[in-house]
Amino acid sequence: MEEQQEILARTVGAVMRPAVVTVDVGETVLVAWELLQRSGSRHLPVVRPDGRCAGLLERADVAVACGTPAVSLSDVRVDELLRGHGPALVRVEQTVRHAANLMTYTESDALPVLTEDGRLAGVLTAADIVSALAGHPVRKESADRRPQAGTVLPGLPPRRGYRGQAAP
Repeated sequence: MEEQQEILARTVGAVMRPAVVTVDVGETVLVAWELLQRSGSRHLPVVRPDGRCAGLLERADVAVACGTPAVSLSDVRVDELLRGHGPALVRVEQTVRHAANLMTYTESDALPVLTEDGRLAGVLTAADIVSALAGHPVRKESADRRPQAGTVLPGLPPRRGYRGQAAP
């Protein structure tokens, strides 16, 4: 029990995954879907050109948006999916307990994590918290495998389970 209390008292920055795939707020929904598919992520942080976080898209929300006719999809921008709900978010220095309480209150399973100046530092998922409570080390993806905001198809690794060849 003491060990659980110790983990809940850690900072979010010690438990979160800092390496995330992001999408620019002005990109299309199709680009967001491709990024989700290629990265295997369930969540996609949306960033503004200045690096500040605009919100967090969930795979299901993007999938629903992609259900519209393909002709109109090239006109639908990521920021349109964010309208109407401000993101619940945490800061790197806040505790895991605070983040878990916020996830429970907002019924979300992931939160964007911000630095002191409001820039995206990473994403904290419920799976990250459970993994920490189970005593597993934090999974840190290497920076050279991490696609950056604005990188679309050529620089991305192939999606999980893909048996073809990666794009050059």
